[in-house]
Amino acid sequence: MGNGPPEQPLDPIAVRAAEQHMPTPRNERRMKQLLDALCDATRLKIVRALSDTTLAAGDLAHVIKRSRSATSQHLKVLRDAGAVVARRQGNVVRYTLSTDVSGDIIEDAAKAFDKLQRTDA
Repeated sequence: MGNGPPEQPLDPIAVRAAEQHMPTPRNERRMKQLLDALCDATRLKIVRALSDTTLAAGDLAHVIKRSRSATSQHLKVLRDAGAVVARRQGNVVRYTLSTDVSGDIIEDAAKAFDKLQRTDA
């Protein structure tokens, strides 16, 4: 008796149906990266702050009450996950939520936490 899956499934049809929903290894890595990006309250605050606006890093630091350096480190994690986009305007870099699926996923997750907050009130 090993630690791997059983040799014969109890319900092969249900197993095949469930296997259809398994992510590819590439998408599994992507999902982990997005979830890791969300596993920090400061990054969730950044996502919420950027939900309807574009902010420079300094202004964002002011909104979330963190140092500019700490904010920049969190922004890097979110950029690497594809959740935020940086655009240079002169000598100022402004951040917005990404309009691709990564930004949508992270924003939707942050909104779900907003619902949780409303039920705790």
